[in-house]
Amino acid sequence: MSYEHPSQRVGVFVDVQNVYHSAKNLYRARVNFKELLRNIVGRRSLIRAFAYVAKSDTALGEESFFEALRKSGFDLRVKDLQVYPDGTKKGDWDVGLAVDAIRYSPMLDVVILVTGDGDFIPLVEYLKVGMGRDVEVAGFGHTSSGKLKEIATKFTEIERIPKALLKIKDRGQGTGDKRQETRNRNNYGSK
Repeated sequence: MSYEHPSQRVGVFVDVQNVYHSAKNLYRARVNFKELLRNIVGRRSLIRAFAYVAKSDTALGEESFFEALRKSGFDLRVKDLQVYPDGTKKGDWDVGLAVDAIRYSPMLDVVILVTGDGDFIPLVEYLKVGMGRDVEVAGFGHTSSGKLKEIATKFTEIERIPKALLKIKDRGQGTGDKRQETRNRNNYGSK
């Protein structure tokens, strides 16, 4: 368990696609990234917050989603979504996120990864043992890697953070939000 104090320097690295899909599939909800960031950082000093996203050429509403992330306090790392001949899409930022976390770790006391992806286990181990950093993870309890939760200095369940999830309205109720429907069709609406 880490000891949190205001003088700690914190860096946040968000695997947006992982968190977006987990919120949508588990809770039929969107993540309130501003509230999430506020809660996981707390009273500590935020040095940088990065959100890793992939953009597609056809996604409607994608730019407004990216702008909302910027307004929530994130620096965006954006790359093009890869589409393979068989129709498979890939927007994986694992290596880029890991490189940034290592690059920024010398100026941080705490690295916070927002993901449930077990592929980040070697990164957590390296940052803790090799760099001497506390590594906190925020993810969804049901879909986060058990080993990732175990080795993190602290694990925060996003679903337990008040106001971190915003319910998606059902389209069949006649109160469907057209902007939300557009966001659901963008890159982060398909996997």
